[in-house]
Amino acid sequence: MSLVDLGRQDEGVVVDVTIDEPTTAITAHSPFQLFVRRLRHDRVAIAALAFIIMLTILAICAPLVSSILGLGDANAQNVQALDPFGQPTGPSAEHPFGVDDLGRDIFARVLYGARVSLEVAFIATGIAVVIGVVVGMVAGYFRGWADTVLSRIMDIVLAFPILLLAIGLATACSLGNGCLGGTIRPGRAVLIVVIALASWPYIGRIIRGQVLSLREKEFVEAARSLGASHTRIIFREILPNLVAPIIVYTTLILPTNVLFEAALSFLGVGVQPPTASWGQMIAAAAPIFDSAWWYMLFPGLALVLTVLAFNLVGDGLQDALNPRSDS
Repeated sequence: MSLVDLGRQDEGVVVDVTIDEPTTAITAHSPFQLFVRRLRHDRVAIAALAFIIMLTILAICAPLVSSILGLGDANAQNVQALDPFGQPTGPSAEHPFGVDDLGRDIFARVLYGARVSLEVAFIATGIAVVIGVVVGMVAGYFRGWADTVLSRIMDIVLAFPILLLAIGLATACSLGNGCLGGTIRPGRAVLIVVIALASWPYIGRIIRGQVLSLREKEFVEAARSLGASHTRIIFREILPNLVAPIIVYTTLILPTNVLFEAALSFLGVGVQPPTASWGQMIAAAAPIFDSAWWYMLFPGLALVLTVLAFNLVGDGLQDALNPRSDS
């Protein structure tokens, strides 16, 4: 408390005014703390993130979960699970999602299909992000001929018919020992290569635009005036300011790549039977959908929920990383 005496001697009056000093301390929050605080208040994003974590755990532990539930292996054929006419049976206590036309448990195949979809999506997205970030930073920082060449390469890749490339690779590499000495064969390798090739230009363009803006900022000019090398400026000054957009756009590319993997597997150029994949399961269920609706419903529902969860998490991260959001 502080006492201020204001005297008006000409009138013989002394006024005592008491001023209360603030007693509440202002607590500073780091950017990470603000991010966690905003994200924690987004219940939809938290629920979607919990679903993705649960799905990832189930996919990793698919053999253990199938064994505990008594579902057996995803490729184990069981004629006893078919009806007396040899047709697939629907959901039951023994087979919660029913069985397919070979008596294979659909619940187990959905779990194993999650492993394929998440593995391909995460690996392909990781490769695409690395390539896109590197190309985008080089093009945006150095500009000139480097920007022109790299930007035209991105335009060419974006204009390339990716589905035709995937079909061509799958057809060419299905003969003999495959391509590149057996490195590329129809299956996960082709999926990862094609999806990464199709995805990196999108994030590359975004990073290029961000770097074009950041390279003109005062802190970059200060580092340049102090004699910092290009490598130090790119990785120590610019790259840390790209973490937020990289995280956001990575979570937005992931669901697209999950759908891409399902589409390629549906067309027969992805994971090959009998390996379980959501897209391949939906393709196999198409001829018998009228009599075995559960065979298409459950892998399709898993695909829809997974893509929706990734999109919701991406939106939540975008809002949480936005410095204009309420803290």
